[in-house]
Amino acid sequence: MGKQSKKKRIKKESKGLSSTEQFSNAEIHKSFKQSLFLILIIFGVGILIYSNTLNSPFQLDEGLYIIQNPIIKDFQYFLEPSKANNLGNIYHQFKGRYIGFLTFALNYSIHGFSVTGYHIINISIHLISALMVYFLVSMTFKTPFLMNLKMKEDSTYIAFFTALIFVSHPVQTEAINYIFQRLASLAALFYITTLVLYIKSRLTISRIKRYIYFILSIMSSVIAMKTKENTFTIPFTVMLYEMLFFSGHLKSRLLRLVPFMLTLFIIPLTFISINKPLDEIIESLGPATVDVKGVSRWDYFLTQLRVILTYIRLLFFPINQNMDYDYPLFTSFFNLQVISGFLCILFFIGFAFYLMYRSRTATPDLRIIAFGIFWFFITISVESSLIPLYTIINEYRLYLPSVGFFVAIVTGAFLLLRKIKNKKHSNLIVIGFIIIIAILSYATYKRNSLWNSRISLWEDVVSKSPSNVPAHNNLGGAYVTEGFIDKAIEQYNISLKLRPDNAATENHLGYAYLMQGMTDKAIEHLIASLRLNPNDARAHRNIANAYMMKHLYKNGIEHFITAIRLDPKNAKLHLLLGLAYLKNDDKIRALKELEIALELDPNLNDARKYINYLNSK
Repeated sequence: MGKQSKKKRIKKESKGLSSTEQFSNAEIHKSFKQSLFLILIIFGVGILIYSNTLNSPFQLDEGLYIIQNPIIKDFQYFLEPSKANNLGNIYHQFKGRYIGFLTFALNYSIHGFSVTGYHIINISIHLISALMVYFLVSMTFKTPFLMNLKMKEDSTYIAFFTALIFVSHPVQTEAINYIFQRLASLAALFYITTLVLYIKSRLTISRIKRYIYFILSIMSSVIAMKTKENTFTIPFTVMLYEMLFFSGHLKSRLLRLVPFMLTLFIIPLTFISINKPLDEIIESLGPATVDVKGVSRWDYFLTQLRVILTYIRLLFFPINQNMDYDYPLFTSFFNLQVISGFLCILFFIGFAFYLMYRSRTATPDLRIIAFGIFWFFITISVESSLIPLYTIINEYRLYLPSVGFFVAIVTGAFLLLRKIKNKKHSNLIVIGFIIIIAILSYATYKRNSLWNSRISLWEDVVSKSPSNVPAHNNLGGAYVTEGFIDKAIEQYNISLKLRPDNAATENHLGYAYLMQGMTDKAIEHLIASLRLNPNDARAHRNIANAYMMKHLYKNGIEHFITAIRLDPKNAKLHLLLGLAYLKNDDKIRALKELEIALELDPNLNDARKYINYLNSK
């Protein structure tokens, strides 16, 4: 009886709705269904083009920062971060990028080092980031300056194509396939989410919900800054958005921005807490595969003026992509390439200010394009300015800045479409976008295949950067791993011709000869390596192994001891020294080293086996 009366009441109330209200509800329902359909397309395209990456192996420095990283294997480090302060560079990474490391720990706790799980998370982050881009653009058209414009009719499609280009562009492949650079994509996700939540807070009528969204926005900002340092600019982007798209009393607007400004202290305080020189900390934040040391701030800045131009070119035309560019270092402002880069940057920034000015008196839509341009330069500023980083150029650094670029380009295209006012031409522009996205998707799918093996990835780098010494060394290392020792030696010899006095290359070459059984040749190159760098624990380990193969046990023991002095926490070195003592018939010292090895790594079964063997004697 109660249910029937309730149904009658609802029916009566619905009849009481005005035709305008009923139409409005129908429109909302239709808009929701349309948005859901478009979001599913974005997700579908993203899943399809990254479907060939799920089994791509760990690459680059992921052996150091993921496989060999004790932090991700023990959640105790996250409860007591100070426990990791004896882990050197990994600790510096951990302190500044706590959230990113936590996601790796969660991966490890669920499926260990099964690489597919790591790729699934990376792809998921990319898809959710695209979703946030969609929300960012669509919500922007609901802000006071844009909500009554005719262009709002196209807002869903502008959001759709922006997000679709973002998800399908091949320049994103490095941030997705390079598992450790989840830090870049995850930081970008929280960066964009911060702004989306802030906009939601400003647009929400309910006071309680407004505060909830605002608090969540602040929390997202803090999480972003504890994921990667390039998110330092979040407060400036939020401020820019507030000034461009909202209105109100200046004092209340500034007070609203104060909490974001306070988050600016998070990253500097993190650096201070590490208690090391800033340059040393920054150097420790980079991959171990590259070597760009000794670059002055001024030279780095001058080079970035040209690098930014390369980034813009990659976004327009993603051809000749390279995982490890052999980029020239510029040392004079008056170099033609530096000047051209500087003038182009000035042009784009000046154009953005011009659009802002025009939007005040003519077309308010122009401020979206201006915002996109400013977004690009604000978000790229941390990694392309006066702070010399470990590499001059990396494509994954474009992941966050690309959002602004795509917003500007797609909005500009639709604004042009509006000016044409010709349905035939309008359809051509939409078809043009579909063709562009199809081409980008194919290029992304094809580039992804390079990440399926270390060999294919580094062969691509060497083919595009034949003078890149680290690339030849890494390709040699990939060949060694797969058992192609002759090809590895060939790469190391090329590397030595390019840079003769290179300790790392001599070490790699010595190891390759050792793998081939050419012990004397190996010792020759390993001695050369130690002469250039006597503090390389790996070279001492390799030459110790070479001496052991020649039954020169005392020489081998001597180098194992030196290697342990340089790398005392390395359980494998203690194991090898223990075995060397055993071969030299020194069972007491052998047992001691084996016990140390097992204490450092309880999973070292070889150490346990030999300890049991010695104790049984």
